[in-house]
Amino acid sequence: MPIFLLLVFLGVPAAEITLFIQTSEQFGLWITIGLVILTAVFGTILLRHQGVQTLVRVQISLERGEMPVGELFEGLCLLVAGLLLLTPGFLTDAVGFALFVPIVRSILAGVILQMLSRRGTNRPDTKFHTPPGGNEGSNRTIIDGDFTEVTDKPEKTSDKPITNHKNGEA
Repeated sequence: MPIFLLLVFLGVPAAEITLFIQTSEQFGLWITIGLVILTAVFGTILLRHQGVQTLVRVQISLERGEMPVGELFEGLCLLVAGLLLLTPGFLTDAVGFALFVPIVRSILAGVILQMLSRRGTNRPDTKFHTPPGGNEGSNRTIIDGDFTEVTDKPEKTSDKPITNHKNGEA
């Protein structure tokens, strides 16, 4: 994973610079700068519009008592799209605009869910786990659960002594 991140952090700027140079050679410097500014403005407008719609859907889901997982994922995608569109560059703009398309977001959600489900099958049951810090040599296991304390003695219901009605004794 660190190698992948290094390649992304080095590769994306290199690709963006190459695209800037090629675009400015083809169309001129001012048109290239204008396109970068135009995509940032257009992306901001799209972000505002779709972000408000997503926020309304989150509120509706919460009012119905449902967890708005899909809407939150869409909101996260829109946030990333907005950040990518504000970052100068044509490659990041293309990815940012793609994240505004609902079908792209649903495909991305499916891929992420599939990756998480594959990873989740190898995880141990979360109800039984060893405490943090290891304890590999210990036989101690933590079991999560609820409990109710039960006593053998019945609780008093009043402060009056119990009387025997046959003898009249207390």
